[in-house]
Amino acid sequence: MVPGLAQHYDRYTSEDFEVWRILYERQMPHLNQVAAREYLDGIAAIDFTADRIPDFRQVNLALGDLTGWSLVVVPGIIAEPDFFRLLTQKQFPATTWLRSRAQLDYISEPDMFHDVFGHVPMLTQPAFGRFFEAIGRLGVQYINHPEIVTMLGRMYWFTAEFGLIGPAQNRRIYGAGLLSSYEESRFCLTTEPTHLAFSATSIMHHPYENDHIQDTYYGLETMDQLFESLPEMESVITSSLRLNG
Repeated sequence: MVPGLAQHYDRYTSEDFEVWRILYERQMPHLNQVAAREYLDGIAAIDFTADRIPDFRQVNLALGDLTGWSLVVVPGIIAEPDFFRLLTQKQFPATTWLRSRAQLDYISEPDMFHDVFGHVPMLTQPAFGRFFEAIGRLGVQYINHPEIVTMLGRMYWFTAEFGLIGPAQNRRIYGAGLLSSYEESRFCLTTEPTHLAFSATSIMHHPYENDHIQDTYYGLETMDQLFESLPEMESVITSSLRLNG
């Protein structure tokens, strides 16, 4: 992780503001219909709007008052030890760059719209924050066990990035990878992909690929179920360690 990075708000261009506005305005009407209530409450609490790129200083003040979380500027995807350590400190790594107009529908690496629009509203929710901290603690504890780190990565992927919540007839989106994706936020709620009930054991043994739209999603009953799954997660980890000597 590169220390001392900051968001330079005065360097955003007119195109940056236009990209943020386009992405925001084409997602929010749909998300108002399909996003989890916790996410929509978070959007309101953090005061995101189409005409203003979020200022991390203001975001951190709001998050600090609500849940004690904050954003830390990073240049891109960071090493797993740094990522887990930040989560234990209630800090979420976020980039400050935005995709170009030519990249509205696809970028190879997460940008600010994914990191901030997708993740930050959920950080206003205490139940979700407790789960993030637990993932971080387990990651730090088992960082020298690659198979456990892989399992924790799957847990993060199928929840924080691509998680659904609610009954089959009224599933809602809370995963940042879905919330920030025009195409997949629509695809994930159709009958085409497989929808499975949330199970920490199943998720931790479920490989994924990150270069295309997912074909399987897991659905929570309630947000509290994430943190409540911690004993099951620890049991899976213990079994894996025993199996692998």
